[in-house]
Order: sequence, then structure tokens, then C-alpha cells
Amino acid sequence: MVGAGGRRVLVAGGVGIDTIVRVPALPLAMADSIHVPPVADYVAHTGNGVALGLLALAHLPVLIDFIGQDPQAELVHARYRERGLAFEYLVHPRGTRRSVNLVAPDGRRISLYDGRHPDTLRMPRSFYMPHMQASEHVHLSIVPWAAALFDDAAALGLPVSTDLHDWDGSNPHHLRFARRADLVFLSAAALGDGVFDAMRAILREGRARLVVATAGAAGSHVLERGQERIRHTACAVLDGPVVDSNGAGDAFSSAFLHAWFAGATVDECMRTAAIGGAFACRFHGTAERSLGADELARYRAGSGPREAR
Repeated sequence: MVGAGGRRVLVAGGVGIDTIVRVPALPLAMADSIHVPPVADYVAHTGNGVALGLLALAHLPVLIDFIGQDPQAELVHARYRERGLAFEYLVHPRGTRRSVNLVAPDGRRISLYDGRHPDTLRMPRSFYMPHMQASEHVHLSIVPWAAALFDDAAALGLPVSTDLHDWDGSNPHHLRFARRADLVFLSAAALGDGVFDAMRAILREGRARLVVATAGAAGSHVLERGQERIRHTACAVLDGPVVDSNGAGDAFSSAFLHAWFAGATVDECMRTAAIGGAFACRFHGTAERSLGADELARYRAGSGPREAR
């Protein structure tokens, strides 16, 4: 069993609402009207998924962000009261971030993201520093204001992880995070055949100890500093169908961090992360159900669903 004893983690940014629309196929056919199942709103986005994933695995995350003073914010507050997640926030007049996510029957999705906050927005240092000083690890979402936290994390000697999501390999916004984080997660979705070159460039140009690229049903890849070979990990195959891939990358990252905090090998971290990502795909919505430590232990012990080889 992979275990860890309550690591204190500051998760910076990435809270919002996903409006999920289950569509008959992707891409959508051109039509004036398409009938769909009931549309639902979920508390979501990347920091939310990582923080709730770590919380379910018995860690002590604190999530900080800007939200609005609107009905979407009320959903956020209600969810975190229900789950017991420590959430510290500042109100922004443009409201809470939103996405409309179209989900196909096989679980694939496309997200229409409304970031709405200006790129010039900065979180006051006096607000985030007390939380950072009480943390053992920092996870930075790629919201623009979070990049300013790298200097303080470095001064405190805190390791930093980040997720570049579907980076294209050249967008300079993502490069700030790619080059300064200790652990870098990204999706291969926009990189295609260039994903391995991008992974090598991150290690060559930055400080990361390793970089992980997720590739959906094709599994995931990891490259460690000082090694030439990029290693592949297959998806975990869990009982039940894949119904919704929203939040799978965040669940992957939180499960990887859980194993990493416990001192597991990188290959063990990858297998644990694969279980986390596959688990998220079994449920509709985004982070509506997070993998718990007892469930993970059963899966790793082989008494639960098997992993793909």
C-alpha cells in the first residue's frame, strides 16, 4: 500500500464552475438544435480537483483563489463546507470562473473556458504568504497570478508542482511554469508527436526533477532528470465504464503526489496516478467523487479492479 501522513499542501488557483453538457458525439454535427440529457453545474477546475483529491487521500490541502460574489460562488462554498476543504479566497468583481464542457458518450470532452479575470490580476503577498509558510509543498495552477508565487516558494525552500494541461509546447505563458516547477505535469493532447521533444525541453531548460505527460486512453509517460529513456505507464482498467474524463488529469496529479510524498519510486507514483485518473473517469461531473486512501490501498493490493498491462 502507498501511504502518506498528512502532507500540508498549498494549492494556488483553479476554482470555478463546470457546466457539463452530455452530447451525442464529438465533434458536434452542425444543427439548429440538439436534444441532450439534463445539463448540470459542478464545482470544478484544476486546483479544485487537486485539492479535493489530496484531501480524500488524507492530506491537508489549503486552496486559495479569487472567486466572485455570485450564485456560482455559493456552489463553491457549499461544496467545500460539505467536504471539509480549507478554502481561503478574495472576491473579484468579474465573478467566478466558468467552463462549458461538452462530453461525448465515450467520456471524451472539450472545454470552453471562461477565465474572465484579467491577466494583470495579482494576489496580495500578505494574503498568500501565511498559508505558504505553513505548507510543505506548493501546487501552482497556471492562472496568471500564480506565477508570482515561485519566488517566495523558492525562498522558503518549498518544492513546487504544476500542470500545464494541453500546452502546445510554445505558448510563453506556460513556459514560466514549465521552467520553474520541480514536478511538471502536462497533457499530450495538443503536442501530438512532439510530446517527447517537449518533455526533454522542459528538463533541459528548467529545473524540474521529472516531467509527466498524460495521454488519455494511451496511458502516460515520465522522463526523469539524468535519464534518457521516457517510460510508459498503461492506463489502469477499473470496473465500470468510462463515462466522463472531466477532472481525470487533476485526479492523476493528486494521486501521483500522494505516492511521491510517501517516498514511492517514480514507477510506483505513475501506477498510483493511473489508478487516480481512471477512477475519476467512472463518474459524471468534475471531482464529484475523489479516490480515497482505503480504495487506493485495495486497488494496489490487487483485491480491487486490475491495472492494464
